Amino acid sequence: MASVLVVAAHPDDEVLGCGGTIARHAAAGDEITCVFLADGATSREGEDDIRARERQARCAANALGIGEVLFAGFADNRMDAVALLDVVRVVEKIIARVRPEIVYTHHGGDLNVDHRAAHQAVLTACRPQPGQPMRAIYAFEVPSSTEWAPPTSLPAFAPTRFVDIAARLKQKRAALECYAAEMRAWPHARSFEAVEALARVRGACVGVEAAEAFMVIREIVA
Repeated sequence: MASVLVVAAHPDDEVLGCGGTIARHAAAGDEITCVFLADGATSREGEDDIRARERQARCAANALGIGEVLFAGFADNRMDAVALLDVVRVVEKIIARVRPEIVYTHHGGDLNVDHRAAHQAVLTACRPQPGQPMRAIYAFEVPSSTEWAPPTSLPAFAPTRFVDIAARLKQKRAALECYAAEMRAWPHARSFEAVEALARVRGACVGVEAAEAFMVIREIVA
């Protein structure tokens, strides 16, 4: 049984980026903690909507088998105005308590500024010091952010790890239903149809029915 930590910028990123993989971890009996750094609502809505996003996150957690959900409370789409050290300290405290062996977070070249801040904070908090618990760090892609970033100015997402989620695709869809208000109509990149299409394409890249793709940030083989 492994301890798994997912560090997501906003509620729904965890499902979009690695929902099927989370469900696989849960089925294997792994302990999963998910922390959301930003509230996902203050850039456009109010306090009631923040609470609504938290309820949605807990709904998705139940659907996927996430054991603990945490909310750091940083303002949505304003994490570039927060000192990186402040974000790192939040992540470090969680790591010290949870002691994760596997960490999932955002790709560092996403268009969304909060995604990039999450990536930087995780890499800093997970720096490879003696005694640190992490054996693997993986970066996921988020539709409508990862592929929208211009590869000429930000690093492109180039997956090096694929997780077969064919048996968990319906479970990922059920978790996304918790965020129905955040989903868009086809052909938007964050539509139900596009999310499934991406899983099918990532699966076809490696010869399986459906997959989620990751970049390996660090992986220690004992």
